[in-house]
Amino acid sequence: MRCPFCGSEDSQVKDSRPSDENAAIRRRRVCSDCGGRFTTFERVQLRELTVVKRSGRKVLFDRDKLSKSISVALRKRPIEPERIDRLVSGLVRQLESSGETEITSAEIGELVMGALRELDPVAYVRFASVYRDFRDTADFHAVLRDLAADSRERLDLGERFGAEIDEPVSQKKH
Repeated sequence: MRCPFCGSEDSQVKDSRPSDENAAIRRRRVCSDCGGRFTTFERVQLRELTVVKRSGRKVLFDRDKLSKSISVALRKRPIEPERIDRLVSGLVRQLESSGETEITSAEIGELVMGALRELDPVAYVRFASVYRDFRDTADFHAVLRDLAADSRERLDLGERFGAEIDEPVSQKKH
């Protein structure tokens, strides 16, 4: 493993342990040349995924890029980092098990939007505003109307069946 500090290819593993509910292995490494310490993660990869961009350009799927875009949408929201990691792992598993090796960026965006809509409505709106390239307030109003309609449906179901339907964390009264 190449050292991120000096570029040397000679590093030693000092500690290994399971991570992400045994879906990955976390390894602490030490560079033999500069003494720098760093962490790597090893994950099972079912297949090599290629993302087809809107322009038609093809790039290798990058789990870290997906994770960062979801984290940006969830910034300052009451969601634990472990839950974000589980969300990303679930999305990657869905993509890898789809049977396709080429996936459009639109398909990935729709999957992320669906997951964020269930997890946190504010993060969903944030992500949608970038993904769908909102131009004015009418775009925001359309998404908010959909969310409000969805919330009303969930409340109606709860009243009809006498069950308490989970509300997003931001709407619960403490």
